[in-house]
Amino acid sequence: MTFGVAAQGETLRVGMECTYAPFNFKKADGTLDGYDVDVAKGVAEILGADLEFVCQKWDGMIPALLANKFDLVVASMSITDSRLEKMDFSAPYRISVGRLVGKKDAGLNLFDADGNPIADNFDGLKIGMGRATTYASWFKAKLPGANVVYYDSSEAMYLDLVNGRTDMIMTNPMKAFLKFLSKDDGAGFEFVSPQIDETEFFGIGVGIGLRKDNDELRNRLNAAVLELTKNGSLEKYALKYFPFAIHNEGWEG
Repeated sequence: MTFGVAAQGETLRVGMECTYAPFNFKKADGTLDGYDVDVAKGVAEILGADLEFVCQKWDGMIPALLANKFDLVVASMSITDSRLEKMDFSAPYRISVGRLVGKKDAGLNLFDADGNPIADNFDGLKIGMGRATTYASWFKAKLPGANVVYYDSSEAMYLDLVNGRTDMIMTNPMKAFLKFLSKDDGAGFEFVSPQIDETEFFGIGVGIGLRKDNDELRNRLNAAVLELTKNGSLEKYALKYFPFAIHNEGWEG
């Protein structure tokens, strides 16, 4: 596969928060680590380019990109219609999904073989989720009769699950693992659904951001991301931090 030839001595400046573990963060020795960092390094290796990381606060990330303070954003930034009005993105390298968490060995049969929810099997169950979230939108569309409890904080949502005031919650699986399932309070719980990633509700994923009208660079980034997907690198990067891949196998083409 051809990725294009890197410019002589090409250096790509990459913007990220540097405080968003486990995706991009500084270790005790001051070096950067995380899934986004690994992706940026993997892409640069394929492109034959050097990297220069630039730490940038989230609310100034897009303005800084547009002001040419860096060339790329590799900061777990979801590809959304509103952002696409201002900037461009590579193909996605991380999913944007929801997943249900409930008690282990509960014997729930909530989804059919094609991943569609079985509405009758949600009867009698109380499901917690964040208010005004993509998860809430999905439930309203797919399971309008479900008994849903909305929360303004994840702490209260997890507390009610542990104390049996809800039967399950719907949330981001990566955050669920880090904040709950990998902790003592989450020892008796597990994922009880497949990944739910319908584009209508969750977008197409997280991509590498760049300025508009740079088709040559975007095409090279797309090819590099595809190669990282197909050669298993994205899965390897994810397994450093999570017990599961966080990309969509369908992206392998």
